[in-house]
Amino acid sequence: MAGLLDVDNGGSKRFRELLSTGETILAPGAYDALSARLIELAGFPAVYMTGFGVAASLLGRPDVGLTTMTEMVDSARRIVQAVNVPVIADADTGYGNALNVVRTVREYEAAGIAAIQLEDQVAPKRCGHMTGRQLISADEMAGKVSAAAAARRSSDFVIIARTDAREVEGIDRAIDRARRYRDAGADMLFVEAPQTTEEVELVAHELQGAPLLFNWAEGGKTPPLSLSELQSLGFRLVIFPVGALLAATAAVQRILDVIMADGTPQRGLGDAVKFPDFLETIGLPEIDALGKQFA
Repeated sequence: MAGLLDVDNGGSKRFRELLSTGETILAPGAYDALSARLIELAGFPAVYMTGFGVAASLLGRPDVGLTTMTEMVDSARRIVQAVNVPVIADADTGYGNALNVVRTVREYEAAGIAAIQLEDQVAPKRCGHMTGRQLISADEMAGKVSAAAAARRSSDFVIIARTDAREVEGIDRAIDRARRYRDAGADMLFVEAPQTTEEVELVAHELQGAPLLFNWAEGGKTPPLSLSELQSLGFRLVIFPVGALLAATAAVQRILDVIMADGTPQRGLGDAVKFPDFLETIGLPEIDALGKQFA
């Protein structure tokens, strides 16, 4: 767990090392620094900063391109500072054209992010499991991927290219686009929202040899494959973007319902984290120790 005095800029190198093991990396979605800390405390080797979750947490709004690059980078920086595991971050469309992508990569990398995810939607984008998505051309996206690869200061910084073409152009065109993005310099490929197990298998077969990301989107359009199935298909990174967000929302709604009904939260506190335990989770013992050290 990251401390207040920790300075760690090696997230990209450690993420590359995780990828080199050949094991499937599980990365639940964090929507803020607290959820990131909980993911690390649970023992996961990496954190995925979900754009859907950041939009919901920061703005209370859906993932339809309302968050700006600076808002996302600020969220990324806070998450990175809260943990000591690599953070993979959603960067939407790169927030503009190829020139904007250059700045986006530089800002995310400076924030300590280990890997950045870029997608081939037009702006404003939409969540990958919503309808109504539109695409830029494969040529334009390939240029943005090339710009991202050229802009990074460290070769360890991982570029993840996502295509949303399945809904718009079909699975075969989505796979073709992914190949283009690999040739343009992407380190990892992400075909969003295949809609059957057969389509997932086709993606894994046609793109074998490239590190692949699987989006285990809770309640989304992709079938919920087991970890053993994903491992056998060769997926290297599995993200769970909104599970923590949905669970937290349900818990908050429950306690608010109790307060509304009873006038106090007492009846709903049985399963809640105890206050002293929560203080430990957010690092009070370390802060107290620092206070004594420097007082």
